[in-house]
Amino acid sequence: MAVEQLREEPTIGRLVKDAQTEFSTLVRKEIQLAKSELKVSVTAGGLGTVLLLSAVFFLVLFIIILSVAAGYFINWNGDGLALHWAFLIVSGFWLLVAALCILLGIKKLKQVKAPEKAIEQGREIPRALKGKS
Repeated sequence: MAVEQLREEPTIGRLVKDAQTEFSTLVRKEIQLAKSELKVSVTAGGLGTVLLLSAVFFLVLFIIILSVAAGYFINWNGDGLALHWAFLIVSGFWLLVAALCILLGIKKLKQVKAPEKAIEQGREIPRALKGKS
């Protein structure tokens, strides 16, 4: 009976093999789950991006039409400024808006800095792995 009990108990090699198999299965299942979640996210993100880009396109068309309308409004059927001056005023306005955007964009880009704390911690990883503080 003692011999039968020993044969029923799994060996260390068998336990390690079972643990590796289960770990491998777990990792595969986690990867499949991540892929399915990413597929849903990418699909939703792609559709959202297309819709936002479509909205931007229509806003550009709106600005163009509004600019033409503003030019004709300044002209006021010939009673206001000449049509070429009216369109020049509208174009100058958009040039000022673009210049302002450029200046603000450059100012914001100059504020971008490297993640110094993360870089410093990354440099300490090899020392920590070697057991040094």
